[in-house]
Amino acid sequence: MSILKKLASDTAVYGIGSLLGRLLNFLLFPFHTYIFETDGYGIVSIFYANAALLNVIYTYGMETAFFRFATDKKYNSDEVYKLSLTSIFITSFFLSGILIFSTSSLTHFLHFPNAKTYIFWFVGILAIDAILAIPFAKLRLEGKAKKFAFTKLVNIFLNIFLNIFFLYFCRKIAEGEFLNSLQNTVKLIYNPELGVGYVFLSNLIANILIFPILGKELLQFRPILNFKKLRPILVYAYPILFTGIAANINEVADRNLLEWLLPTNFYTDKTPTDAVGIYSGCYKLAIFISLAVQAFKYAAEPFFFRKAQDKNSPELFAKVMKYFVIACVFMFLVVSINLDILQFLLRKSSYREGLVVVPFLLMANVFLGIYYNLAIWFKITDKTYFGTFIGLTGASITLIMNILLIPIWGYFGSAIATLVCYFSMSLISYLFGQKYFPVPYDLKSAFFYILLGSGLVGISFYHQFENQWINYGFHFILIALFLGITFLKERKSIQL
Repeated sequence: MSILKKLASDTAVYGIGSLLGRLLNFLLFPFHTYIFETDGYGIVSIFYANAALLNVIYTYGMETAFFRFATDKKYNSDEVYKLSLTSIFITSFFLSGILIFSTSSLTHFLHFPNAKTYIFWFVGILAIDAILAIPFAKLRLEGKAKKFAFTKLVNIFLNIFLNIFFLYFCRKIAEGEFLNSLQNTVKLIYNPELGVGYVFLSNLIANILIFPILGKELLQFRPILNFKKLRPILVYAYPILFTGIAANINEVADRNLLEWLLPTNFYTDKTPTDAVGIYSGCYKLAIFISLAVQAFKYAAEPFFFRKAQDKNSPELFAKVMKYFVIACVFMFLVVSINLDILQFLLRKSSYREGLVVVPFLLMANVFLGIYYNLAIWFKITDKTYFGTFIGLTGASITLIMNILLIPIWGYFGSAIATLVCYFSMSLISYLFGQKYFPVPYDLKSAFFYILLGSGLVGISFYHQFENQWINYGFHFILIALFLGITFLKERKSIQL
């Protein structure tokens, strides 16, 4: 049980780091919309909307490949680290060169003719993110969750500070609104014509400034150019690239398809863009489980690779899955039955009519987490091409179901498509996994808790009381009921 407690502890640390990071980054949203007109903020949004896909291309599965080979006793972990980082250095330089060489074409394609400087800085951000991905992976492999979370938070604090410094203080001083004695000095470092460019410059500087924190990991690096040794790592990694691309389709396709496919006047007095806004706003409430899933992924991926060679690993993986499902279903229950409280996060009432999709999106994220658990089999058996197949299958389901359901059910159809996609990916991964790396997952327990949580959410939706305080009490009883049943069912196996 101590092994599982260590995994839970690391997950909590990663979770706190992820949660604080998301919240701190969210603070830049009202700040940027205060500083920039809509066209300026549009540039920032479009650039960062493409960042996730470009990050997948820049790292091309090397993080997971590093875990796989660094934990294999047939390989020297230090050599694998140097090989992986050398590969990332070379490809980042190559990809960045292509993007910089194509700057004129990119500015024309994006309809931002004056954004050449932005692209240079953005390319720098992508390259540094990719290069630092391997040292960060090394921290995760070594179980240094606190240093990982601390470094990420420092990066975010620096980014926020630099945004405020350039876009507010330097701007105000340069315009003569206060501290006039510093005006000439500030004008040496501040150019008002750069505008939104300071968002990218701040990010780039913040990335550079965390190099000293990772000094130990970076000083251990010596480039190794040995394609014979690198080749199996690349062969393992490249399918993960396509898996990542497919995952990006699963995450963003519904928003685009909703804009394109929703019939005019499907929702009274609302355009398709309004519907996308409502759906996207409600989608953000699923962040509570998506953060937990991300934190678990940070902690669990190196954990699974470290334990893969143990003879008892299948039973251990089954236990991890069991407690993961219980934790996620509990969060699903708590968030779903308290939407009447959490809806305050949607500041305008017009967003709240879409709250019905939130439980479905929360459960979709539960199945996404289950998929991450199940997906370990093709990573530790070197069959990562199955990940590509499963990812592309999920992307196909997402596209087909959105195309079929949006004209009929609107954004509710998109939520159902997301749920079916992640459930299908979990099912396919389980079926193949039992053939190549059998794990005695307790399916009865998993489905019991999923059905229990779903049933209690259903009860809360269909039994609403006029008195709000009675509602709160009723919700507390439902949560206590879930915990009580869980304790009675698991008390023999839980020994803390």
